[in-house]
Amino acid sequence: MAATPTPRTPSNPSCAVPAFTRAVARFQPGLPLAVACSGGADSTALLLACAERWPGQVHAIHVHHGLQAAADGFEAQVRATCEALNIPLHARRVDARHAPGQSPEDAARGVRYAALRDAAQAAGVRDIALAQHADDQVETLLLALSRGAGLPGLASMPEAWERGGLRWHRPLLDVPGAELRAWLRARGARAGEGWVEDPSNADERYTRNRIRARLLPALQDVFPQFRATFARSAAHAAQAQRLLDELAAQDALATGLDPGSEQGPRIAGLRALSRDRQANLLRHWLRQVHAATDPGGGSANASAAQLEELLDQIAACTTRGHHIQLKVGGGRVERRGEILAWYNPPA
Repeated sequence: MAATPTPRTPSNPSCAVPAFTRAVARFQPGLPLAVACSGGADSTALLLACAERWPGQVHAIHVHHGLQAAADGFEAQVRATCEALNIPLHARRVDARHAPGQSPEDAARGVRYAALRDAAQAAGVRDIALAQHADDQVETLLLALSRGAGLPGLASMPEAWERGGLRWHRPLLDVPGAELRAWLRARGARAGEGWVEDPSNADERYTRNRIRARLLPALQDVFPQFRATFARSAAHAAQAQRLLDELAAQDALATGLDPGSEQGPRIAGLRALSRDRQANLLRHWLRQVHAATDPGGGSANASAAQLEELLDQIAACTTRGHHIQLKVGGGRVERRGEILAWYNPPA
């Protein structure tokens, strides 16, 4: 089994990577803390740094997706790391195969988050740290731009949020991926021993991998500070979205909407709002209701075309007999008397 380097202070202080060091020092989770660890460089660096900062207070969670032959090696690497450092490991095996018509990435993400949640709850841990970093954030933003996403997509990944009674953290969103590997190498680790490289990361059939291999080097050449500036734009989008959420919460009260409920706003109240405010309130409601009905946290966002059609139907809804039943995101929106309602019909 591959050797695992023991965390130690580098003899040369300049070996420490400032961005990573600052990120870990700034991180203030509740304890005990669980770190999601795949066995790759990013999550291994986060696990080692957290275990060093909070000895005896850190757990590791590993999710075995069963999607590739190398998965057993990932789990073995994480197990070796945890045994060497006396870190409790909670491993979960899941079936991450996607259903027909479902994105493989979305399917794997959904079961992974569900497994992380279940493992943390079983361990009595309420805080979970994930190792997505600055390069991941840039890739997320570029993917959102390619889809013509609105503010929620342009805000990219949040640094912290709560769901399912747990607090989730991404403390490394300001840290370039290369710095995490530099930090590990400074402590005597190298690929194949201190961490494993996922062979699927080189497969350019996946859009994220093409972005990483082709776009990020070009951006580095033209805009050397792109990670910081893109992160700043994502933060501005997140701030704007929070303001829109506050406006939607006010409009929800005015229209009788119960957030998170399948029962939506009163149609008359909706029609009293401008079209833009109607769209904002409907997006807010659909995000809320889907989060409440899908514990996996999948997306049921309305497409631009679906939302425009729904707004047109609301504008035309001048009589009691006007019928509304439209596919919106992962479910349907229909008229029930004087209100709108959302439901997710069985497949």
